[in-house]
Amino acid sequence: MPHYMISGSYTAEGAKALLAEGGTPRLEQAQGLIESLGGTLEAMYFTFGSNDIVGFCELPSDAAAAAASLSVSSSGVINVHVTAMLTGQDLDDAAGIAGQAQYRPPGQ
Repeated sequence: MPHYMISGSYTAEGAKALLAEGGTPRLEQAQGLIESLGGTLEAMYFTFGSNDIVGFCELPSDAAAAAASLSVSSSGVINVHVTAMLTGQDLDDAAGIAGQAQYRPPGQ
């Protein structure tokens, strides 16, 4: 199953709700969301800096990952970004395909 990194930043409204509700219920909610889409939440952490939360999960497809992002971001209290994670073999496969691709850089 493909792996994804999920990162997100709470809005001011979301941060206030997080303070009131606590972190553990939000992590449980994230796990429930991923499982409802046929995936597995591997780890999720609250963080300092530009992201307030970062997690790693398996989901059955890019469509399921997009569904997770849409479901959460449409709440308006957190902005979520989903990044596909590639294995070494995935990159090897891409390199083999790239060797056959035809591309002309701008100006050349």
